[in-house]
Amino acid sequence: MKDKVVVITGGSSGIGKALAEVFGAQGSKILITGRNQETLDKAVSELKGNGIDIVGFQADTSKEEDNKLMAEHAIKTFGKIDILIANAGISMRALIEDVDLDVIKRVMDINFYGAVYATKYCLPSIKENKGSVIGISSIAGYRGLPGRAGYSASKFALNGFLEVLRTEMFKTGVHVLTACPGFTASNIRKKSLVADGSHQGESPRKEEKMMTAEECAQHIYKATKKRKKVLVLTGQGKMTVFLNKWFPGFMDKMVYNVMAKEDDSPLK
Repeated sequence: MKDKVVVITGGSSGIGKALAEVFGAQGSKILITGRNQETLDKAVSELKGNGIDIVGFQADTSKEEDNKLMAEHAIKTFGKIDILIANAGISMRALIEDVDLDVIKRVMDINFYGAVYATKYCLPSIKENKGSVIGISSIAGYRGLPGRAGYSASKFALNGFLEVLRTEMFKTGVHVLTACPGFTASNIRKKSLVADGSHQGESPRKEEKMMTAEECAQHIYKATKKRKKVLVLTGQGKMTVFLNKWFPGFMDKMVYNVMAKEDDSPLK
């Protein structure tokens, strides 16, 4: 990965920042995006302090024009793009009957359309370099999670998009990876949107018992090097995907019961 140019959306915290650290430590040149300039600058400063060749670019991944400018800036700065990691994401937590529908649209705009926009504008350079497009999806892209309709829908859509892209790129040398972490310790649940569109604030799950963002990033890095097509992480995640395929009725009950145990769960 030495001298590879890696663009990471949503790279100022969580899995995105951990990916910047892992790829950068191997000699890759990194561009990360973030919506908040202060948070972005802090992440860039910290990663530079660790010897990583990195620049930040303020962008809202849900806006097509921002993604176009991001790709142009990466090429202007580093001369090319080898790898895109479409990582930027947001979650939600509310029942369909209670949620403001704009919440679902906001989640789709970031998680799905953001990845589509980023891919569209980074792909020409990636194709020239026979590089990689990596989408950070989720186990929720295989198994719908109650209370997370917008999130699950966005990840199902992302999985389909990446599968199409992988097939379209079949003879081009471009590698496409669908990376599906299970529950991973990050700030995504703290920023999760509730029924009225406000932020949840505190995570309803025990973050300390989850896979760390750093562990997740290491797995994704190795899968990228091996040019794997699909990466499903954690034993719970792999079991969920398997059981949901063969025993969907059983999994309805199991998933309901697990999600109902969360603190302040919207499920009764």
